[in-house]
Amino acid sequence: MRPLTRILHISTRLILGGSQENTVLSCEGQVDLGHEVHLAFGPIRGPEGSLLDRVLAFERIATHEVPHLVRPVHPLADGLAYRELRALIDRLGPDVVHTHSSKAGIVGRLAAWHARCKPAVVHTIHGPPFLPGRPLSNAMYTIAERMAARRCDAIVSVADAMTGQFLDRGIGRPSLYTTVRSGVDISPYLEPHPTRDEVRERYGIEPHEFVVGTVARLAQDKGHDDLLDALADDLRENDHWRLLWVGDGYLRERLEARIDTLGLRGKVVLTGLVEPAAIPGLLRAMDLLAHPSYREGLPRTVTQALLAGVCPVAYDCDGTPEICRHKQTGWLIPTGDRSALGQAIRQLAARPDERLALAAAGRESAAREFSARAMVSGLEHVYDRAIANRDHRLSSVTAPGR
Repeated sequence: MRPLTRILHISTRLILGGSQENTVLSCEGQVDLGHEVHLAFGPIRGPEGSLLDRVLAFERIATHEVPHLVRPVHPLADGLAYRELRALIDRLGPDVVHTHSSKAGIVGRLAAWHARCKPAVVHTIHGPPFLPGRPLSNAMYTIAERMAARRCDAIVSVADAMTGQFLDRGIGRPSLYTTVRSGVDISPYLEPHPTRDEVRERYGIEPHEFVVGTVARLAQDKGHDDLLDALADDLRENDHWRLLWVGDGYLRERLEARIDTLGLRGKVVLTGLVEPAAIPGLLRAMDLLAHPSYREGLPRTVTQALLAGVCPVAYDCDGTPEICRHKQTGWLIPTGDRSALGQAIRQLAARPDERLALAAAGRESAAREFSARAMVSGLEHVYDRAIANRDHRLSSVTAPGR
């Protein structure tokens, strides 16, 4: 790749989440390659935690808070965020502006496209912004994404499924898209410490208990209610069964009340917010990862579970089948089929050898395809193409006779 002076990443919120972890890992890897890297983000609020401390501890990533870059659609705030981002881009003069998530992607691409310094504009689709049962919202997002795609030199998809969904809605042209898998820092998942028993002891879980775990925000569409519906009877009937829910979110109080209503107090362990460094050990403490999410780009949790040697059961949605391949690296369940979800977990609970074999097969492919190094290398090639596309469009505008 040609030498780059400056890269600016823009993310809506720097909370604990797959999109944000992907972005921070990209920043760290690019700094290690010698690039000057900046990261802009909106205010960090709410119970989902923050990755800002990690970024600041790395020290070599310059950070910029954009006061009006907020997640909900808000015309006044969005207009102000556009002005703030455009001023930041013109001040920094980056070679590449790389946006992440839908809101930052739309506002950030507009700001970068109209900036005086004319950077190459790249966007990553981390997950679908389109939600079932919301035709008006989906139509608005489709229009906005089409407009933003016309102001972009390259689009990165974390899964082939994302490219397909966006092209099906007439967003961009096929030549814009490249799949670059969402990378993971692999080494902590391959280490033996802390051990399974050490982590279980910390959370009051006995060595012999069968633990079905999740790693997800306690938020809409993550499927925590589905797990309660699917496994309530099993949890009551089997003294040695437990749920381990890693994460926090806005639905915590409601989910805790439902756990009490179902008579499952003591059967569900909620860790609350944990540092990302604790995730490998918590995954090793599980016998099975359940990921009944209704909306995904490429679920990093499934990749992380396989790296930790844990078999996943997941809903067959969006990019999930690209890492959880049915009866090859885990089990896939039709999205929303709670009965099938419970049946799959019961069957795998009785088949420990199959769980281990699936996890072992998945671990090998995850280590090969989903490393942070492979992701950063893939982005280098995307940036090369984006810069060439930028140069071509600028020369076309300024060519004599045009």
